[in-house]
Amino acid sequence: MMEKELRPAQKREATSTSAEGTRGVPYFSPAVDIYETETELTLVADMPGVKSSGVEIDLKDNVLTLQGHSDQTRPEGMTPVYREYKEGGYYRQFILSEIVDQEKISAEMSAGVLRISLPKVSKAKPRKIQVRSA
Repeated sequence: MMEKELRPAQKREATSTSAEGTRGVPYFSPAVDIYETETELTLVADMPGVKSSGVEIDLKDNVLTLQGHSDQTRPEGMTPVYREYKEGGYYRQFILSEIVDQEKISAEMSAGVLRISLPKVSKAKPRKIQVRSA
């Protein structure tokens, strides 16, 4: 059921995006989890090193685009000896279905985790129809 409502692009290193970066850094496809309740979908994307000011979310033609840029962070006065974490940008797109109320989408960034709330339109929410007697 969720695949109809929110189709994520296949996870991969975002080396061939439609947009070309100007920063000379690699772009990665952030790992995401998607949750569903009766009233909304929630997309959680890991974007380590990205502050809320470094996140851009665009919505155009039912395509939700996430972009993030991390600043180079290292403890003051220290020189890296070994690093597994690569700094760079994040880029990922999702196609939204008609059940998402696009006017009510909201987002929050905390500790490198982006949480996007995608409320469902009223007609898509399950409800019981009460039958009255005439």
